[in-house]
Amino acid sequence: MVETSLWMQKVAENPGHSDWYVERMRGLARAGEDLAGEARLVDTMAPRGARILDAGCGPGRVGAALAAAGHDVVGVDVDSTLIAAAEQDHPGPQWLVGDLAELDLPARGITTPFDVIVCAGNVMPFLAPSTRATVLQRFREHVASEGRVAVGFGTDRGYTADDFFTDSAEAGFDTELALSTWDLRPFSPESEFLVAVLSPRSTTT
Repeated sequence: MVETSLWMQKVAENPGHSDWYVERMRGLARAGEDLAGEARLVDTMAPRGARILDAGCGPGRVGAALAAAGHDVVGVDVDSTLIAAAEQDHPGPQWLVGDLAELDLPARGITTPFDVIVCAGNVMPFLAPSTRATVLQRFREHVASEGRVAVGFGTDRGYTADDFFTDSAEAGFDTELALSTWDLRPFSPESEFLVAVLSPRSTTT
């Protein structure tokens, strides 16, 4: 067993937290807030009808937008309450309960690698610190050889950009692009948010 994620530790301390989060997202959607910014960037990276993994999908806002754009989406989240909300609010994609540190989709019958993996919404800081490098290794195992991974999170939440770049390199990724927002503003050492686009490093010599 892997260390319990910080998100699920928060849920254990406050059992109503997941329901609160679901209702917060639904309220933002009803208010007309833009909840698809990450999906728009990922859509530009993906071929039409791409296979996309929404890693740490929560109640499904990013994956749903990508499915609406015509992509074949699988969403995975450790929180069953969030997955239930995704299934209710956004039918169509395949929503699965699972810990990203133990991600093994071939064992669940999903054997084709993904063209793009997106990990948005501060998923990385909510992982257990001991599993962050492992999660990036799992992404490397599930992305196609010519695919890419887009990860976005606040760097002021206990996981720095430098640590992320180290972990992603050790997992077998090269950094194609580093941004400070999902709308393409450049990253700097002072940035409090990172959007990194990674590509799997070739294993050939």
